[in-house]
Amino acid sequence: MDSVEVLRAICDQRVLPVLRLDSQVRAVEAARRVLDGGLRVVELTCTTPGWDLAVSHVSERGRSGAVIGVGTVTGADDARRALDAGASFLVSPYPVPEVREVAQAGGVTFLEGCFSVGELAAATARGPAKLFPASTLGPAHLRSVLQVLPGATIVPTGGIRLTQLRPWFEAGAAAVGVGTDLLVGNNLERIEELVSA
Repeated sequence: MDSVEVLRAICDQRVLPVLRLDSQVRAVEAARRVLDGGLRVVELTCTTPGWDLAVSHVSERGRSGAVIGVGTVTGADDARRALDAGASFLVSPYPVPEVREVAQAGGVTFLEGCFSVGELAAATARGPAKLFPASTLGPAHLRSVLQVLPGATIVPTGGIRLTQLRPWFEAGAAAVGVGTDLLVGNNLERIEELVSA
């Protein structure tokens, strides 16, 4: 799957599960639960112990159409490890030029983390961007940013609950990153209803 198809899969799904867990085993279990629940794109993070083994294990499902990414990538070594493990996209929490270079060399989608309008403008001139931490700014901020960056592909993430999706979509989010809230109660079963609300 090329980078255009990966970005389309993220945007079509609208909710990007961001799984930050305390062990490789729990990360694999959570990713399987998300994929078995009907979603096809999931992001595992470098802050999970054994993350590269988890990505390798979960990315084997890629043959069935799963798209696995790695987030919280803050250096070139981790970016290369992620690609070696089978990641289809990379995500950083802030601008990291060396991760961008690895992603470009590998031909994979890179969601570059940004907070300021200047960072977002620079990142979206190259491709999609991640607004982080989005919950501290809110949907009104994204709406204002998109007024000066029309057509930009921005994925807000960080502290957003599933019940808060609608205002982000209305503000123009291409997709929204959601963390552990996705795995609470019956939220995974309600994802289609919440995304279309």
